[in-house]
Amino acid sequence: MGTPLGDFIRAKRDSIQPESLGLQDRGRRRSPGLRRSDVAARAGVSVEYLTRIEQGRDRNPSVAVVNALADALSLDPSERAHLRYLAKITGGECIDRPQAQPARRDVRPSVLETLRMLEPGIALVTNRLGDVLAHTGGYAWMMGGSGLFDTDPPNLTRHVFTDPRARAFFADWDDVADEQAFDLWLGPSVENSEWLRAELAPLAGPEFTRRFHRHVVPKRGVLRLNHPAGQELRFHRETLELSADAQQLVVFLPADGATARAADQLRDRPFGGLRAVT
Repeated sequence: MGTPLGDFIRAKRDSIQPESLGLQDRGRRRSPGLRRSDVAARAGVSVEYLTRIEQGRDRNPSVAVVNALADALSLDPSERAHLRYLAKITGGECIDRPQAQPARRDVRPSVLETLRMLEPGIALVTNRLGDVLAHTGGYAWMMGGSGLFDTDPPNLTRHVFTDPRARAFFADWDDVADEQAFDLWLGPSVENSEWLRAELAPLAGPEFTRRFHRHVVPKRGVLRLNHPAGQELRFHRETLELSADAQQLVVFLPADGATARAADQLRDRPFGGLRAVT
């Protein structure tokens, strides 16, 4: 049985062409990408040891080995952080985990006050599971017609993978789906992530499962929305990590003039105002 760490190393190895690392192409391979022997040689470990890690038979590689594998695979900083995280949770896996429960949904009063000060801007507080915990009236306007708020409580991950309207609303749905699937690895706890994955897998099917196990670190570029108002809106996203709460405050900033003008019109519209979702 594999592990998240082994799955990531194998997926990354399969995605790299030898010539991109200055390695000689030695003809046909049984699978795409780098051979185990190539990665093992670059990392200074044996092929047999790398095989054990990939297959989940060694769950506790040292920090030095993890760093060597990151170098061998030429991982960028975000991928290195993900590799270290997977090494940590893989080494900490045990059979008798406590039963998973939904993540906490309360937001600290000071965070709510910060969100209130952003009105009528576009912002929300969420967690890595995709739970919408609080949001401004501007965020409700931006997501209007998407179907996100048709379920209670709203959850972005569930919405992206199970609501057909999401595929039309998010112009780059594939990128958004990759983001939401990847963020489950960074959920408030392993147990919380497993709780949501168990709920989503039967509903979203292989589309969700495949993305979750790809371990592709998302780039999080401009968010493009096909808004029901009849125009494409484009936003940059700035994220403030609320590490103590395992939550994020995300602010959406217009990425072009047309989006800025649409956002400016918010100041002339009545709002329901800040909402904390409980």
